[in-house]
Amino acid sequence: MDVEKIIKTKKEIPLESRTIIHLMLVNNKIMEMVTTALKPFGVSLQQFNVLRILRGQEGKPSNLSTLNERMVTKMSNTTRLVDKLLTKGFVDRTTCESNRRKIEITITKKGSEMLTQMDAIMKKTESTLVSQLSNKELNELNFLLNKF
Repeated sequence: MDVEKIIKTKKEIPLESRTIIHLMLVNNKIMEMVTTALKPFGVSLQQFNVLRILRGQEGKPSNLSTLNERMVTKMSNTTRLVDKLLTKGFVDRTTCESNRRKIEITITKKGSEMLTQMDAIMKKTESTLVSQLSNKELNELNFLLNKF
């Protein structure tokens, strides 16, 4: 990805600025491809993330606080995400019997089935995104990104 070409400049960009711009451009490309992959399922990346977290609970209910803590993209509108998934029939929401203030959220069978379909598309999308990198390069990239 040629940063200068993409942002249409002939000026030399300082290395630190170029690196940050480059990361932002890569992030935008990833988000574009992931959003496109999930579009047929009518879910956002954040909703997909909630479904994966709930599946990881292996049948145990989760609450809004836990979901928000585990989200890749931290946000304050987890309630709205869950409401949308509830409307689609992908999650169930119940009030905890022992603590009426606690809301418990679980993935439904329909949500699990849709998530399995989404997984296949996401795996293909992820493979496409990193297809130009070897396993060694992917490990090196992850090592470098961990320094952030």
